Amino acid sequence: MWRSLKALSAFLLFSALCSAANFKLYLADGNYHLVREYKITGDRVKYFSVERGDWEEMPTLLIDLKKTEAERADRASAMAEQTRMIGEEDKAVRAQQEEVLKIPQDPGVYMLEDGKMLRIFKVAESTYHSNKGRSILKAISPIPLVPGKGTVEIPEPHSLNIVKVDRPDLYIQLSDEQRFTIVKLTPKGSVRIAERVAVLPVTNEAMEEMDVVEIFRRQMTESGLYKIWPKEPMAPGEYAVIEYTPGKLNAQLWDFSVKR
Repeated sequence: MWRSLKALSAFLLFSALCSAANFKLYLADGNYHLVREYKITGDRVKYFSVERGDWEEMPTLLIDLKKTEAERADRASAMAEQTRMIGEEDKAVRAQQEEVLKIPQDPGVYMLEDGKMLRIFKVAESTYHSNKGRSILKAISPIPLVPGKGTVEIPEPHSLNIVKVDRPDLYIQLSDEQRFTIVKLTPKGSVRIAERVAVLPVTNEAMEEMDVVEIFRRQMTESGLYKIWPKEPMAPGEYAVIEYTPGKLNAQLWDFSVKR
């Protein structure tokens, strides 16, 4: 991905430079010659014709120098802006490369404190609580679904993983192609509820409901590393990054507490 972006930037810059090398020498009658350069000697204009590949000349009175130079100035300004944009894009690509190198390739959730110090989030031990009891959720082997209602819970009323900013930049490296987002947890007694689940009879289809935090997401690598951050500041409280497959009850959660 990085190499292709860098190659595209180089190609665009090369194309812009090649295009800028030739310009229109406007004539007084509205026509023009496509030229590479020109110079004025007395009452004559000598120019290098791109079409014929040779030097030619004509009287200055037949040339519209004002229009020619105005268009050249506009093109030079446009090329300078395009060069600046390509430079900014290349700078952004290099910055993303450096950012990615700070994040482990192992599946999980990470954070860079002050953009430097790596913080590794631990997977919370989440359980599915129904009238049949509690079952530990596992990503590899989802629990058997039994009709009825239940909740996905994380033990303890508060996370020991404290985040002191309300719009944290988080990174999630996926182990598989699954959905992911940030959810708000609801404390209830000695647990925090991440999902409310209703398993339908006959079909055993799980209908999952969660308090989703609206996020931005950016894919950092083709191997499944994403950067995510909330669209709006998060109120102090309990949250978790969740990775899941809808209807499978295989959620993996990385919990944290926002405290300003």
